[in-house]
Amino acid sequence: MKPLDLLIITYNRPEDTLALLHSLANQKDTQQYLNEVFLLNNASSVSYQIVEDFIKHHIHLPINYISHHENLGVAGGRNFLISKAQAPYLFFLDDDVVFDDEYAVQNAASIFKKQRYIENNTGIITCDIRYFSDRSRQVSAFPHKDLNAYKDKDWFLTYYFTGAAHIIKNEVFAQTGLYPPDFFYGMEEYDLSYRVLNAGFTLGYDNSILILHKESKEGRVSNTQKTSMMWCNKSKVAWRYLPKKYYYSTAFMWGLHYLKKTSFDLKGFFKCLVKVMQISKSEKQTPISEKSLHYLKENHARLWY
Repeated sequence: MKPLDLLIITYNRPEDTLALLHSLANQKDTQQYLNEVFLLNNASSVSYQIVEDFIKHHIHLPINYISHHENLGVAGGRNFLISKAQAPYLFFLDDDVVFDDEYAVQNAASIFKKQRYIENNTGIITCDIRYFSDRSRQVSAFPHKDLNAYKDKDWFLTYYFTGAAHIIKNEVFAQTGLYPPDFFYGMEEYDLSYRVLNAGFTLGYDNSILILHKESKEGRVSNTQKTSMMWCNKSKVAWRYLPKKYYYSTAFMWGLHYLKKTSFDLKGFFKCLVKVMQISKSEKQTPISEKSLHYLKENHARLWY
């Protein structure tokens, strides 16, 4: 079997998806490295005829296009595709990115063979993600909160991965399970990250694969919805895996963040606050090990919020 599967979820972004597929068609030696491309249309409400036409006229690309009848969200959509993927390495891409050069697929297929990732039993690697418009770093897609200390490193071990472009060993899911099914959007990477670390893997960042992200506004939830889901989900993650003090600090700090981002939307604040307060009653705690917690602190994880 060829080493790499590409997994892409798309929703209401046919033009962006088409640009990504054109970028894929320009990759070198895909027939040697690329096993299959799984493209999930997450119940889009707009036509994807231009994407379907591209696939029909590029039969040399092993694209498995799936149009689903309901929107599974990010976590649900990824879980759906993971269940179909067979290659040793799974390359997850947002539908509004493009490759910077012609060797991204080749590099992704061999990245886990680097000695540093073998020695550290690395299970997930985040790519170098920059804005399409000016190639500046997308800070929100950088997998460490201490940007100044890490931004100039070619690679490093870290404590979470980001969603726009990352590569996961398929074997990881057999030990950790899939993405959290109750997370429609936001913080699903944190939830999986802690389980991956607890299973004995590490997480890495590598700048050898550069991905350009348009961060299209099409198909995205509103700012208020996004912030609400992130507040609730990050609080769930803290409750599930970390000492209780981090749950309380996370719930508090993200509540303040919600008020700031939404210009004091008090109605939405109290609605979400009720959900956050119910977490300790409805969610089971499965704390990570002392070894995993030591890894987080050793790699300067931001745990308080």
